[in-house]
Amino acid sequence: MDWRDRLAALAGWVLLSLILVPMALMMWSLWRQGAGVLSVDFLLTDPRQAGREGGIAALLLSTGMILLVCLAVAIPFGLGCALYLSEQVPAGTRRAHWLGGVLDMLAAVPSIVYGLFGYQFFAISLGLGFSILSGGLALSLMVLPLMIRSAEQALRAVPDSYRQAGTALAISRWGWVRRVLVPQASPGIAVGVILSTGRALAETAVLLFTAGYVLRRPDSLLDSGRALSVHIYDLAMNVPGGMPRAAATGLVLIVILVMLNVLVRRLLRPTGGVL
Repeated sequence: MDWRDRLAALAGWVLLSLILVPMALMMWSLWRQGAGVLSVDFLLTDPRQAGREGGIAALLLSTGMILLVCLAVAIPFGLGCALYLSEQVPAGTRRAHWLGGVLDMLAAVPSIVYGLFGYQFFAISLGLGFSILSGGLALSLMVLPLMIRSAEQALRAVPDSYRQAGTALAISRWGWVRRVLVPQASPGIAVGVILSTGRALAETAVLLFTAGYVLRRPDSLLDSGRALSVHIYDLAMNVPGGMPRAAATGLVLIVILVMLNVLVRRLLRPTGGVL
């Protein structure tokens, strides 16, 4: 191996270490502080005394409902917009650059702005109040640009030879999209879904303005509910001695994200065949 290749490999390992070491230290810190709190009861009981006692069952339910609303809106709308961009807007054109720039700008908007808009539009104008529905809809707006751009790039990356083969076999436009384009782009679409899910699960500002802050279990989508990320913030910043429970909740949140990551990758695994 040439010395330049060795140097490049060494640089790659150093950069990888700079990423993995802080992550490992973060996980160790969370485990050291929160391991003593983790138990089955912690997962199955509701919080009491502002989170100083009890568990996170109500928060898991609220978080799951908020995430379901978010993804139920973001996935179909995001995939539909991505299909329009990849199929109807040729790459490299002025319109493609303009639309891509708008999406990139929306993805860079601070989350607090989405929270303020969600509060004004969903909670006030539409009369949904502080609710699971308001929080999920506001989150869907925030993650849509990221999901659209990820899915669009995945769809555009499908080789043109597949399209030519579909044309030669006289496959309809819908058949091409359903049987060839989307299955072949599914790994990239999965990345967009995973990134969007991670951002939604980690979001705090948007949910403070829309989903609310209460600790009780929501009975419907119109009830207020506290997400895990909001609970972590409250325990760490507002509850004396709440850091161990905040760390334990953080560990649960990371486990949920890993499980969703694996699930999405399995569901959107390529089918193998082209037609």
